[in-house]
Amino acid sequence: MTVDVSKLRVRVSELLAEYGIPSAAIGVLRDGEITEFAVGVKDVTTGEPATTGTVYQLGSMTKTWTALAVMQLVDEGALDLDAPVATYLPGFAVADPEVSAKVTPRHLLNHTNGIEEAYGDVGEDDDVYERMVANIADAPQVFPLGHTHGYSAALGYAILARILEVHDGQRWDDLMRDRLFDPMGLTSTNTRQDQVDADRAATGHLLRSLDEGPIVSPIPYLPREFGPGGNITATVREVLALAHVFLHDGVAPNGKRVVSVEGVQEMLHSRVPLPDPYMFGPAWALGLIVCDWHGETVYASDGSTVGQNARLRILPDSKTAVAMLTNGSPRESLYRKVFSEILGLGAAPDLPAANPSAELDPSRYVGVYERPGTHYEVIAHDGKLRLVHHLDPMHAQFLGKPERLTYELVPVSETHFLVTSTDPLEDTQTAAIYDFVDGKARYLHINCRVLPAR
Repeated sequence: MTVDVSKLRVRVSELLAEYGIPSAAIGVLRDGEITEFAVGVKDVTTGEPATTGTVYQLGSMTKTWTALAVMQLVDEGALDLDAPVATYLPGFAVADPEVSAKVTPRHLLNHTNGIEEAYGDVGEDDDVYERMVANIADAPQVFPLGHTHGYSAALGYAILARILEVHDGQRWDDLMRDRLFDPMGLTSTNTRQDQVDADRAATGHLLRSLDEGPIVSPIPYLPREFGPGGNITATVREVLALAHVFLHDGVAPNGKRVVSVEGVQEMLHSRVPLPDPYMFGPAWALGLIVCDWHGETVYASDGSTVGQNARLRILPDSKTAVAMLTNGSPRESLYRKVFSEILGLGAAPDLPAANPSAELDPSRYVGVYERPGTHYEVIAHDGKLRLVHHLDPMHAQFLGKPERLTYELVPVSETHFLVTSTDPLEDTQTAAIYDFVDGKARYLHINCRVLPAR
């Protein structure tokens, strides 16, 4: 595969303008060789151009890095993925005694623990992950342990970070540098915003309208509670160093072994099914999403902060990885178009087609699906199902949106739907409404998050 950088640069520039995104850094790793380029500006207020040395926020791609550190403990014989968390954190407890006794690191890695993210205000001090673990003693279950997949934005990987901290006697930020960044020779990858060279950092942007154009995000970086699950920053080349580890049986580009062959295989092949197999992929592995690209298994690591986004696809069969880092609002259709330009048309599969013959009983789906801070409602109107998303008033005001966003639910099957919007700034996505008991759905799974019916 030859990458025509000149042609790609023009095409990506066109797409960034179409989507209202200030910049992108793109890298391709193929047989150990990297091709990289950057397009656009890292901050619309300064107009300073983005380069391949620009540092972007990786968001939840951080989880893949934290998972690697956890697998190092497994390699060292210091951790059993299927032993109770309480083995390594004595006194660990949540509201459900059975979960307290039985939840394992594997449940945390693959997001099947079901623990509500009820950890409160934990501040920004070095004991943040210790405090998160202590504060969930009364945290309820969103779903029974191991019952389904439900993405944990912060808590699950914070618990894993605390296991690492207790074992290493270091805070998570320091042990990540000692275990991964320094051994791999990474000089532009950091866990905290105050470690980043401000002159190299991309600024996050949001888009309220194409006419207005991108504006600087009001939240420059995520709170420290998201650290192990969302706060790593890096250049596109150093993101590809992460991909290199998976493409070369645990070895970094500098020849340093990061994790064992067995550890890599465990991360790739220990999987749980996703209730919605269409939006990202059919399964979740340990710190990675498993995708099916027309019969080829592809691994994904994605992330978003408030105004920056990261996308990584690892293709083991062709020893290839592609990464794209942007400083604008997330759009799945953008990454699909860019990656298809690089890898060939149709590389990333399209969303499923609607099933116009589906005859559904609306009463099985209607109701409220919510968790603290997130509220959806499924309603029936004119014989069609609709999904109503209730936004936080301040969030809605800043984005210039109503507090209730309504989407049509177009059936794909009895349990899967296309979620369509009339807003040109929003892509069609998919959702699952599933797990019927007494004729009523128990869960809504959207954007990998799960919300129980109330």
